[in-house]
Amino acid sequence: MSIIKFLTSKTFFKQLLLAVVAIIVLCFIMLKWLNMSTNHGDFETVPELKGKSISVAELELKDNKLVMKIQDSANYNPDYPKFSVIEQEPLAGSKVKEDRKIYITLNPSGYRKMNIPEGLIDQTYRQVKPNLEALGFKVGKVTYADNIGKDMVLKLTHKGKALKAGDKLARTSVIDLVLGNGKRP
Repeated sequence: MSIIKFLTSKTFFKQLLLAVVAIIVLCFIMLKWLNMSTNHGDFETVPELKGKSISVAELELKDNKLVMKIQDSANYNPDYPKFSVIEQEPLAGSKVKEDRKIYITLNPSGYRKMNIPEGLIDQTYRQVKPNLEALGFKVGKVTYADNIGKDMVLKLTHKGKALKAGDKLARTSVIDLVLGNGKRP
């Protein structure tokens, strides 16, 4: 039997029609299954979590059938309470599927502690001040003591306690400086 005769035969057209019907039925069944299994058209609204504590945020997410994932909490923000949500992804009001992970960033209990660097003593005020400010410290009261080195840092203090290299203080802590006044002791 030649190929042309087969392609024009009644049997070939029956098989072709049967294959097309089978593909249409399979596509229809697949689309219905996907519609049911993915909850097509069903969305949950992400609640506003900023400023709320971890426990309140977790309850709100459970009520909305969402999952909480905590991300890094290194950026302290004094405008929010300790251990409260300061950022969330996706944003509040977004429409998401059930059981979607909502990533939140928490406000730590305070500023991160930083080491007092070495080599600040016997440096000039002009050198020490930018170093301290670059680390996040604030330069507080400046007092002078008799020392031949004018404006040379003799001592660092915090709340009256002398500091040495390697001591840890929270960022934004105020460090007072004792400088030389240029007079012989």
